[in-house]
Amino acid sequence: MLCVPSAFTHTTGRAHWEVLLRARAIENQSYVLAAAQGGLHDNGRRTWGHTLVVDPWGEVLDLCEEGEGLVITDVDAARLAQVRQQLPALAHRRLGSPGFSQR
Repeated sequence: MLCVPSAFTHTTGRAHWEVLLRARAIENQSYVLAAAQGGLHDNGRRTWGHTLVVDPWGEVLDLCEEGEGLVITDVDAARLAQVRQQLPALAHRRLGSPGFSQR
């Protein structure tokens, strides 16, 4: 599981928050738990919030848009194995490349 604490601004959060987290879950074939500050702060800054949990296929499993709250989900080892079998990208990982000298 990847854990991502954050305080995205409202503008960038609205545009990028969910799509970036879903991409991280897919490319790492992992669950992603993203805790996020949200709301208007004393200094006038506004943060996006939207704490969420994403499964390895990129599906949002639970979401707390703003304010205090919890996101709860089951981490399913069988689902993780299923995704990794359907999309075996991690099996193709390589460190370095042929002819590349690691000094």
